[in-house]
Amino acid sequence: MRLPGKVMLGLALALCAGTSLRPASGQTPETTPLPSFLKDRGTGVSTSQFATYVRRGELIIYPFFEHDRHNKFEYKPSEFGAVGEQDFRGRYRASEQLIFLAYGVTDNLAVELEVAKIRASLKKSPADTSTVPAEIKESGLGDVEAHVRWRWLQETKKRPEFFSFAEVVFPHNKRKNLIGTSGVELKAGTGFIRGFKWGTISARAAVEYSAGSLSKFDLGEYAVEYIKQVSPKWRFYVGLEGRQDELSLITEAQWHIKKNIFLKFNNGVGLTSRATTLAPEVGVVFTLPIKR
Repeated sequence: MRLPGKVMLGLALALCAGTSLRPASGQTPETTPLPSFLKDRGTGVSTSQFATYVRRGELIIYPFFEHDRHNKFEYKPSEFGAVGEQDFRGRYRASEQLIFLAYGVTDNLAVELEVAKIRASLKKSPADTSTVPAEIKESGLGDVEAHVRWRWLQETKKRPEFFSFAEVVFPHNKRKNLIGTSGVELKAGTGFIRGFKWGTISARAAVEYSAGSLSKFDLGEYAVEYIKQVSPKWRFYVGLEGRQDELSLITEAQWHIKKNIFLKFNNGVGLTSRATTLAPEVGVVFTLPIKR
């Protein structure tokens, strides 16, 4: 069973208090100057969290909270046990408490785990005359997913960094259509990162397989991103992220309050009707050195 958000936060703080500190992900000691193309992100491997990097022997603990508002959530009555295959648009709301873990196995390999606890609701469309209840509420375990991140070519003055990644989302709560995952979901993709004096750009794309989907194989997430470290304490991110015909504008500010702790303030705004309308997120990242 997943721990409540306050307990997770307290555990992470206790771990930090009992561990010798070292620079946070994306930063290096002052005695080790970085080349200009690494100024925004440091030497770590990129994780699935925006503008967040993990180095060899580091453990990242990121408890965070997210709220999703989708005013045109697409659904079919048959998905909720009623008769009807017509698409309708309802009002979806969800609040999630999540814990994200990442560990740098080597200089170029990282593994991740993310677990969510979610409470979601859907108010059906006024045009939907089926037997679907006027409002559906579900709560419990949300997505449970694991990632492998591999940097197979490091950046130099003449070429960008190239990386690949694989993800698995485990099936659970198959009878809960709002929060469950009916079948295993797999994703594989690749991307590149290139640093300049004026900022760092990256792009990535993936394909995915979903056992619970009729089409099985689809284009997965794709993104174009910009990162800028404006001071030792502040880093900013802006990106366009999509999946098929869902496209969102993502912005994030990171406040590095200590060498191994920084706050993330993130927000997503849907640019297409099928994308989540608004998705604010806030959390705190702890970076711990693991002795090996």
